[in-house]
Amino acid sequence: MEEIKQILVVSTMTKYCEKAVHYGVSLSQKYGTELTVLHVVHEPIIFRGWNLPIPSIEADIKKTMEQAKKELDAIIREEKKKGVTIRELVREGKPAEEILRVVREEKINLIIMLAHEEGHLEHFLFGRINEEIIRRMPCSILLVKKEPGPVKF
Repeated sequence: MEEIKQILVVSTMTKYCEKAVHYGVSLSQKYGTELTVLHVVHEPIIFRGWNLPIPSIEADIKKTMEQAKKELDAIIREEKKKGVTIRELVREGKPAEEILRVVREEKINLIIMLAHEEGHLEHFLFGRINEEIIRRMPCSILLVKKEPGPVKF
C-alpha cells in the first residue's frame, strides 16, 4: 500500500465543499501530510462562440463563483486558525485537465472531492466532471457525499 504524503481537496466552489475540506484536514492531521485545496475556475462551454441574447448569464456565473470562493476562503481561514497548514491553488481551465496537471506536479497520493450527482443543467454546462476525473487520475480518490442518504439496494 502506498503511503499518503500529499492530499488534494478539489473545490467545486460550492457551500458543500466545506465537508470535503474537513475530510482533507482530518486525514492530513492523522497522517501528517501536506494538504492542498484546488479551485478550478471553469467557464461553461455553452457560452463560448455562441451569440446568445442573455448577456447577464456570464456576469451571474462570475458573481456566483466569487461568492462561493469567499465562502470557501472563510472555511479555509477557520481551519488555518486551528494550526492546519493548507495551501490553496487556483487554476483556470477544464477541471479534469487542471486536476490531473496538479496531481502530477505536486505528486498527489489522494484526491478528496464531492461525490455529487450532476443535474441535467450542470451536466449540459460542464459535462460529467466526476466521471472524467475518476477515469483519468493515477491516484486514489475519496468521494464525499453532500448529505447522508438512505441506503438503496
